[in-house]
Amino acid sequence: MQNIQRVLVTGGAGFIGSASVDLLLQQEKQVVVLDNLYSGKLENLPLQHPNLEFVEGDILEYSLVENLLVGCDAVLHLAAIPSVPFSIDNPIYTFQVNTQGFLHVLQAVHQAKRSIRLVYASSAAVYGDVKSLPCRDDELLTSQPLSPYALQKWQCEEYANLYVHLHQLPSLGLRYFNVYGLRQDPASPYSGVITRFLDAYHQEKELTVFGDGMQSRDFIHVSDVARANVFALQSHFAGAVNIATGSQETLLQLIDYISQAGKHAAQIEFQPARIGDIKESYAAVKLAEQHLGFKYTVSLKDGISRFFVTA
Repeated sequence: MQNIQRVLVTGGAGFIGSASVDLLLQQEKQVVVLDNLYSGKLENLPLQHPNLEFVEGDILEYSLVENLLVGCDAVLHLAAIPSVPFSIDNPIYTFQVNTQGFLHVLQAVHQAKRSIRLVYASSAAVYGDVKSLPCRDDELLTSQPLSPYALQKWQCEEYANLYVHLHQLPSLGLRYFNVYGLRQDPASPYSGVITRFLDAYHQEKELTVFGDGMQSRDFIHVSDVARANVFALQSHFAGAVNIATGSQETLLQLIDYISQAGKHAAQIEFQPARIGDIKESYAAVKLAEQHLGFKYTVSLKDGISRFFVTA
C-alpha cells in the first residue's frame, strides 16, 4: 500500500473531485486543489480546513502544474470536460482540456524525477458500442470511439501506456461508469442524466428521454467513486480499471425509482435518440475488487432516495 501524505487534486472543486477531497481530508491527508472554477464551485470545498490549499488555475498552465507538484507524493487528476454532446460541438477545446491537460500532468510527474503516484479519470466511454457485455478492463480496447470525448479519454490511456514504455512511469486510469450524487449541478451541460431527471421532477416538468428508455447504464454513486479514488491512490496497481457496480439499470427503471422516492409518478417526454449515445453498458468489476479492494456499497435505489432525504 502506498503511504501518501500530500495529494494534488486537479478539478478538486468539481462533483467527483470535492467528494474525493472530503474523503482525503477525513483521512488526515494534506490536499492541494487546482481548479479553474469553470464548472467547479468553491462552496463544494471546506476552504477553512487547515490541511486544504486551494489554487485557482488551469491544468493548461504547465508551469503551474509543475510548481504545485513540489512536495506532493500523489496526484488525482480529475480536471476535464466530461460531456459527450459538448465534445461533439467543441472538439478542439475539449481536446485541449481533456488530452493536452492530461499530458501536462503526465509530463510534470515525469519531470519531477521522483516517485509520485498518478491516478487519473478515464471513462466508460472508451469502450464505444461494445459487441458483448460486460465491458472488460482485462482486455485490449477494440471498439471505435463514438465521440470526441471518448477518443480523448482513450488518448489519455494511450499516453499513460506510452510513458510506462518510455519513462517507466506507472499510472492508473479509472474508467468511471455513470456517476451520480449530490453536488452534480443540473444546470451544467456536463451533468448526468440522474441529476437532470431529478431537477425536472422537482419542478414537476416532464423528464426528457432520448430514445425508447430501454438504454441501460451502470450507475455508481459519487461516494463510492470517491472511495475508489482513495483506494487507487494507495494502491501500486497500474493500467486501467472499471469503477462501477457491475450491474445495469434502464432509464425507465431509474425513472421508476425516482417516482417511488418522490411519492408521485414522473411524466416522460420521449425524443429521438442522440448521435454518440451508447445503447447499453455495464462493467466487469473484478480487477478493481482484486487490485484496489474496491466494491460498491450504494445501490441505485438507495442512492436515489438520498436525494429526497436531503431535499
